[in-house]
Amino acid sequence: MAPGEKIKAKIKKNLPVTGPQAPTIKELMRWYCLNTNTHGCRRIVVSRGRLRRLLWIVFTLTAVALIFWQCALLVFSFYTISVSIKVHFQKLDFPAVTICNINPYKYSAVRHLLADLEQETREALKSLYGFSEIKARRRREAESWSSAWDGTRPKFLRLVPLLVFDHEEKDKARDFVTGRKRKVSGSIIHKASKVMQVQESKQVVGFQLCANDTSSCATYTFSSGVNAIQEWYKLHYMNIMAQVPLEKKINMSYSAEELLVTCFFDGVSCDARNFTLFHHPMHGNCYTFNSGDNATILSTSMGGSEYGLQVILYINEEEYNPFLVSSTGAKVIIHQQDEYPFIEDVGTEIETAMATSMGMHLTESFKLSEPYSQCTEDGSDVPVRNIYKAAYSLQICLHSCFQEKMVEKCGCAQYSQPLPPAANYCNYQQHPNWMYCYYQLYQAFVQEELGCQSVCREACSFKEWTLTTSLAQWPSVVSEKWLLPVLTWDQSRQINKKLNKTDLAKLLIFYKDLNQRSIMENPANSIEMLLSNFGGQLGLWMSCSVVCVIEIIEVFFIDFFSIITRRQWQKAKEWWALRKAPPCPEAPPSPRGQDNPALNMDDDLPTFTSALRLPPALGAQVPGTPPPRYNTLRLERAFSTQLSDTQLPGEP
Repeated sequence: MAPGEKIKAKIKKNLPVTGPQAPTIKELMRWYCLNTNTHGCRRIVVSRGRLRRLLWIVFTLTAVALIFWQCALLVFSFYTISVSIKVHFQKLDFPAVTICNINPYKYSAVRHLLADLEQETREALKSLYGFSEIKARRRREAESWSSAWDGTRPKFLRLVPLLVFDHEEKDKARDFVTGRKRKVSGSIIHKASKVMQVQESKQVVGFQLCANDTSSCATYTFSSGVNAIQEWYKLHYMNIMAQVPLEKKINMSYSAEELLVTCFFDGVSCDARNFTLFHHPMHGNCYTFNSGDNATILSTSMGGSEYGLQVILYINEEEYNPFLVSSTGAKVIIHQQDEYPFIEDVGTEIETAMATSMGMHLTESFKLSEPYSQCTEDGSDVPVRNIYKAAYSLQICLHSCFQEKMVEKCGCAQYSQPLPPAANYCNYQQHPNWMYCYYQLYQAFVQEELGCQSVCREACSFKEWTLTTSLAQWPSVVSEKWLLPVLTWDQSRQINKKLNKTDLAKLLIFYKDLNQRSIMENPANSIEMLLSNFGGQLGLWMSCSVVCVIEIIEVFFIDFFSIITRRQWQKAKEWWALRKAPPCPEAPPSPRGQDNPALNMDDDLPTFTSALRLPPALGAQVPGTPPPRYNTLRLERAFSTQLSDTQLPGEP
């Protein structure tokens, strides 16, 4: 072979093998992996170590499998021309329904407890309006105000005096007991505004609350005498009922058999056994349908009034307290099974002699917690103790916060809310100035000075039933002739009188349809979307993929730090070896070319011929060649004597 061909073949052998010219399949695959833009295949070849190579094989095969899977789904979805329709019917859980009579206790059962209070209330009304006798207004005012109290010593009016303000003298008021005018000290708070506004055509009625030392007082006024008398009566009523044991109050209220006349649910008859007793301080015995106490929650499979709850309630207007409540009927609230029924806040009143239909529509809301909002999942992160035996809600938190502030500031609990641990309800005997403390604290609560509104947070998930209410006269004129006698006969064991339409109320609660609306909050920027955006930007501008990111991590983090660590380890080993090794004597320095004074470093480097002409360095010994040892050149036999078998013929 010519010399040029040999050089060409040698260079071709050392150059990388191209794909079509590869001699074997192994070389072809190696060439592809080294020259492809697919990072996974390249890392399989160039990675050192079996573990790394195995990991890159697993990563690459997994990525290939995912690509084939996603591409197959896309192709199948593209060529699919069929349409599928799914119709789903579901049963909705029926909510809990709590029903209370507006009148908390039977008037005949509590009249002996409220006899003195009612007597003073009637005398106050007589002194103020004179409704018991027909007299001219000027004549009533000319009479002595104290004539109504001859021979009696009012107890409740002395504790909380009722006052009448005239439009001519705003800083003076007439006392109900003495009938004399006196100067009103302290702050005057009108229940409709922060500043007292007196109309010229009306007298303003109010009552005064003072602390124990009577140095600080507050007067609360009302534009209507009806509101003033009811609020004043309610304060004394709570004080009296707070001292009555719970068992006795339950017996004085309405039983389930008395309140519920008939009951139907989902077309099936029900009775008082399907209702759970719930005693409310201000509404007496209330009864909850589908409370879930027995771990069973009823559901309905159809919408409409025939598949809901239908009850007829016995109101018994004759047993109503005339000063505590001024309306007749019942209160209804729809709530979850684990939710506390705030009947006094969000309850719906139903009328007597009417059929009240309530169509429900369920809305379920889900909110995101921090950092998206300030809501709470279960109230465990809210620094307010839940005194209600129910799930957390914003109302529960606010009422619990106010009740704790009441116990802290006033030393007792407010009667209309549950008792905190180791606390008692307020009453005159143990806490004489609790009314003044309560009103002052409530005023601060309304003005958001207690901090409850800033601490309490809304629940992240809750259910709400939107109600559509309609009324119809019930029973009709033609049907009451047979309906009332039949109901009277059915309830003869519980009710010992003939029923009339004003004693009854009909209630229907049902789902309008089974469509449930869900409101869910989703984050606008999720982790998946963030990774997708990162991947899009990296792929668009740098042609980078997940495998490329793993390769960068391997090279610039794992390998980088391993190299630094290895170098530091080698330096540490060398330093330790030098520290442990014994010191060696220093050898004399050998002469070097730069030690020759005849050598000028500024001149050009010497050649072989010029180097021979340089004189030797001072003090340097020129090595010489020793003479040869000629005795080593002598030839000697390996054996001193000739062997007999190797002798030639004729030799001795």
